[in-house]
Amino acid sequence: MNIENLLSRRTLAMSGSGIRRAFELGAKLKDPINLSIGQPDFPVARSVKDAAIHAINADRNGYSLSRGIPELTARIAEKLGNDFGWSFAGGASDIIVTPGTSGALVLAAMATLNAGDEIIIPDPYFVLYPAMASLTDAKAIYCDTYPDCKLTAARVEKCITPRTKMVVLNSPGNPGGVVNTADECRELLELCRRTNILLLSDEIYDEFTYGESRTQQAARPDKDPVMKCPSPARFPGAEENVLLVRGFGKTYGNTGWRLGYAAGPKKLIEQMIKLQQFSFVCAPTPLQWGAIAALDVDSTLQIQEYQKRRDMVMAAIGPVTGLKAPGGAFYAFPKIPEKLGMTGLEFLEAAIARNVILVNGGTFSQRDSHFRLSYAVPEHKLEAGLEVLSGLLSGR
Repeated sequence: MNIENLLSRRTLAMSGSGIRRAFELGAKLKDPINLSIGQPDFPVARSVKDAAIHAINADRNGYSLSRGIPELTARIAEKLGNDFGWSFAGGASDIIVTPGTSGALVLAAMATLNAGDEIIIPDPYFVLYPAMASLTDAKAIYCDTYPDCKLTAARVEKCITPRTKMVVLNSPGNPGGVVNTADECRELLELCRRTNILLLSDEIYDEFTYGESRTQQAARPDKDPVMKCPSPARFPGAEENVLLVRGFGKTYGNTGWRLGYAAGPKKLIEQMIKLQQFSFVCAPTPLQWGAIAALDVDSTLQIQEYQKRRDMVMAAIGPVTGLKAPGGAFYAFPKIPEKLGMTGLEFLEAAIARNVILVNGGTFSQRDSHFRLSYAVPEHKLEAGLEVLSGLLSGR
């Protein structure tokens, strides 16, 4: 059989994850300093583990409703009500629990995009965003956000065409850790409202927002709320225009559990639930019970520790790269000094030769002038990696 003749154009057009490729390049290294994978290094809270274990032992191992177990969707509705003031008149009918936030993103794309439709994504971007277009035969429109990696209304407006269906905002962002301000969130929401475009707000790192970015007063205090973690979902009526995507893996350290959720326009959520019935079926049932317990966990100490590591990164490589302090997540996306004359891939290879694994900027962008490092690693590993990178960036 000539299997190549049977493969779809969409899968052949997609390249493998550059993040995984970087990991494979360093697979033969002995005890490498791995700054490539965005996975929290703190353990899952005991209460969360126990809740999942109890569910397994209690034989809650079958299918759940495709929208999620009612107990979890009710807790999510309560959380969003407290956080955003969203009301769920029909209970939690405007919420779906998904296999990771990636599941929510794929379902959202499938529910909204037709062949030839356009989805505006920031450049640089999370690696799944272009695939949302490829999987649906739509077209990804790359909105250039360099040098500050901010997706703003002014930048997005230039990319809008009659075929635009969706704009994707990721704040705090991957790969840059950039956090949009309250006013930037409001302006982007207002633009999408005027143009009847869905604003998808990917907030997987919502809890990973650092002190200087967490509390912001909008320019119109009489109309706009005080922001803790700036989000377009915080403004009145946003649930009619914003598809909010959040998750559990990054905040609670259980990335392998694959649990996320989406909330927003009811008619859109209904279609995502229908698609989930014929694809993922449901998120892992016993782990959904663990997620209920996770919503009671206070991650303040972990976030403070990550902010400390962020400051270590800034002290070590900020002066030589001109990097601005990331406001959230646990990544930095420095530009490689032009004097080195190196692409991101070349810099990655040089780092691997020194036992440090990174991801080159071209994995997340149409250009390859930066690199991404994750500081979700033990402090001693980060310190050793930063010493190597500081030397490389200084031309040593």
